Amino acid sequence: MGKPEETQLFKPSFAFCCFMKQVFVTRALPQPGIKMLNIRYKVEVNPYDRVLTKEEIISGVKDADALVCLLTDTIDKEIIDSGSNLKIISNYAVGYNNIDVNYATLKGIIVTNTPGVLSETTADLAFTLLCATARRIPEGDKFMREGKFSGWAPELMLGTDIHGKTLGLIGLGRIGMLVAKRALGFDMRVLYHSSSRKPEVEQELGVRYVELDDLLKNSDFVTLHVPLTSATKGLIGKKALALMKSTAILINTSRGEVVNEPALIEALKEKKIRGAGLDVFWGEPTNVNPELFKLDNAVLAPHMGSASLETRSKMAEMAASAVIDVLVGKRPNHIVNPEVLGA
Repeated sequence: MGKPEETQLFKPSFAFCCFMKQVFVTRALPQPGIKMLNIRYKVEVNPYDRVLTKEEIISGVKDADALVCLLTDTIDKEIIDSGSNLKIISNYAVGYNNIDVNYATLKGIIVTNTPGVLSETTADLAFTLLCATARRIPEGDKFMREGKFSGWAPELMLGTDIHGKTLGLIGLGRIGMLVAKRALGFDMRVLYHSSSRKPEVEQELGVRYVELDDLLKNSDFVTLHVPLTSATKGLIGKKALALMKSTAILINTSRGEVVNEPALIEALKEKKIRGAGLDVFWGEPTNVNPELFKLDNAVLAPHMGSASLETRSKMAEMAASAVIDVLVGKRPNHIVNPEVLGA
């Protein structure tokens, strides 16, 4: 497999390559991370602007000491077994449900992720989606570009206010707390539901814990900030949507599978809720439900929660640092299976 031009910052000689550890990267990353790896190791980067097939990953990882992968890559037992020299799987993401972590642990392979760095940026995107959906910004932009604007009118593009409304957070981890802070700047009342109460956060931010049904019934905006687990898969389905106000807006920047998309599409079509702002989708990237594209009350973003230059570059540096630490015998900072090291 060839290399993209921009990643060829360091091209070692054949003789030197024989003694160098090898790193396989499943997608071109921002340059800070690639440069860190290239000056130390023989690096092979996916040259295509697409997700690799399973067979391509198996081929790439065959002789690799380290694998840098994305959430869009499914790293299963077969791929793990194909890497006879593999010492680390460094996931360029916070989540790691794309990796068979238990099997990697069984094989003595360290798995790492990139937590924390993208929380503020994702919270920005969640609140941006909330504002854009409430105030119908994408609709207005399309309206202007199509030459339909003929002047101000009392009922033109009426949206809904954000200030003074009630925000319901499902999940109060790092990102959920940061969204709550942004909501306070809009004088919003903030409710939350999570797997456990957080009294210290309640006191600090003035947020209030409620049961899930109460949150759905009483919130003007519902935002999702939960990991994908067996308990959260399909959490927002027909029953949950029926509990929401007809004027409510749903925002999802967590995982697409948390929302039952057919049920959401039905609710949007029938105006059972006012709108939805989605950054993640059940069938992404290739099987996003085409019915979503037909809905003016759905604002759709291409999984860009962490998509700022600063954040994505920092993620690349973190992923590269984890590889470097492991290959020189150090414990990486963000290890998700510490038991592999006996701790």
